[in-house]
Amino acid sequence: MQETEVLALLEETQAVMHGHFLLTSGLHSPMYVEKFNVLQHPKYTEKLCQALAANFAQDQVQLVVGPVTGGILLAHEVGKALGTRAIFTERENGKMTLKRGFEIPAGTKVLVVEDIVTTGGSVFEVLDVIKEHGGEVVGVGLLVDRSGGKVDFAVKTKALLTLNIETYPATTCPMCAQGQEFTKRGRTGK
Repeated sequence: MQETEVLALLEETQAVMHGHFLLTSGLHSPMYVEKFNVLQHPKYTEKLCQALAANFAQDQVQLVVGPVTGGILLAHEVGKALGTRAIFTERENGKMTLKRGFEIPAGTKVLVVEDIVTTGGSVFEVLDVIKEHGGEVVGVGLLVDRSGGKVDFAVKTKALLTLNIETYPATTCPMCAQGQEFTKRGRTGK
């Protein structure tokens, strides 16, 4: 899939929304990404994950790992597309870890997948878990890279869509200056 196709699908499902948004950080933004608006559609999730898997088809991936929550869906579908096992990490006492009897045998070639990356914090934590278990990270696959490509995981990294989303403090927000009301982030339409 080309980035234009990915963006069109995400906009159609309102996973990418345009307007005037108040972010959890307190900053304002003209764009908001709500991954679950697309991930709630299995046929779209499968299509996106097949495209993501194609980027790593030649990397001899033996295991796909994603962090809770959206990463679970992506790991499952990418693992299915690559014909391999898929597991997920989750937090225990604030630390990313493997639970539920999941194992990463030493030397296993691992692909990490994540839905949305802004700072890469969760992915870095997953990379640490894999290394702690002796796994060999062959790459990182992302649905959306909100960092504009600024996050460097020091391994092959492929995003289906790269966005450089502007954010503003309320005092310098151009949308506020124009008197634009905040856009509701809930799903409307489709």
